[in-house]
Parts: sequence; C-alpha cells; structure tokens
Amino acid sequence: QVQLVESGGGLVQAGGSLRLSCVASGRTFSRYDMGWFRQCPGKEREFVADINWSGSSTYYADSVKGRFTISRDNAKNTVYLQMNILKPDDTAVYYCAVVVRGAYAYWGQGTQVTVSS
Repeated sequence: QVQLVESGGGLVQAGGSLRLSCVASGRTFSRYDMGWFRQCPGKEREFVADINWSGSSTYYADSVKGRFTISRDNAKNTVYLQMNILKPDDTAVYYCAVVVRGAYAYWGQGTQVTVSS
C-alpha cells in the first residue's frame, strides 16, 4: 500500500508560478517511477509529466513542455512539479501517482490549481 499526499496548489495569476509537492509513504519510494496528472471539471484526467525512479529520465505532455519541471528527492520521499508561466488552461486538480508493475496503481487526493486571467 502507498499513501500519496499532494500540496502546493492555490490561486495564481496568469504568468505566475507554483510548485506542487507529493509526499509518499508506505513503500520504498525510490524504487518507483512517479507521475503527475490533472483533471478539469467535465474532462478526463490527462497526463502531465513523469519521472523514473532515479530522476534521470523525465517526460512531459506537449502542453506543458518548457514550462513545467518534474523532479524528485528520494531522501524526502517527495516528487515535485514546478509550474512556470501558468496559463488559465492549466486550471485543474493535480494528482500524483506511483507506478507499480507497469501501471499507475496509487493516487493522491489531488490539489487544486486555479490560474486567473
């Protein structure tokens, strides 16, 4: 079992920045790939970014490439999402998730990000 707790969401003006954090507990965090997703009301959850277990490999959705950065600190069991140059279209609930046996198996409760124009 893995517990994930996101934080760092809030209200920000367009062009601003936020850093989301996701703290994991319950398993050896450093063994697992991690990802960030987001969901807007009435829309499906969409992939944002992921990072491998060591932090040496990352991948981003085209919509956030060049603006968002995913990173991790295995000593703190934490994965981060630095979000810069935020746009109103980035408004969503952001979730972190952990990959177990090739699938996103555990999810956090989400943190709301609202970008005003």
